[in-house]
Amino acid sequence: MELKTKGITFSIVAVLLIGMYSFVPIAIGTDQPCGNAPELNKKIIEFVNSSLGKQVAAGECWDVAAQALNKAGAKWDGNYNFGKVVDYKKTCIYPGDIVQFDGVELKYNIEDIFYVEKLTHHTAIIYNVKGKGDFVIADQNTKFSGKKVATHPFDVKTLTKGKFTIYRPQK
Repeated sequence: MELKTKGITFSIVAVLLIGMYSFVPIAIGTDQPCGNAPELNKKIIEFVNSSLGKQVAAGECWDVAAQALNKAGAKWDGNYNFGKVVDYKKTCIYPGDIVQFDGVELKYNIEDIFYVEKLTHHTAIIYNVKGKGDFVIADQNTKFSGKKVATHPFDVKTLTKGKFTIYRPQK
């Protein structure tokens, strides 16, 4: 991806470092760790890890979650009900949880470059939990990675409009 500012072209290169993150989910309102992710979530992350840098199915954002849930043996409606709705403000969020964005706009700055990201109807998987409301998500069909699976940050504090729902996969 290239960004032009005042005649200068910046090339942005995304590097995927598998295993770089070793964050532990923290229980909301405490400093206590949440414990291990549910087994189903671990299977979903295994699928994501095997898909990084590759196109899943037709390359739509939804395809990553759908294939991960199916391969993990999760129960879901085959549409956009990916499991049990969980509130990130009240409960632990784990890698492998699914996030659905609707009418979302994010504004953030990385290394002095300002980004506005619009996620009108987008599906992603929580790849890592960095802190309360601060996640790394895995998805495809984005302006950053095209139709290949990649990871990037999602911090709730950068949300300027829209809503998102987090689902916990169920057996």
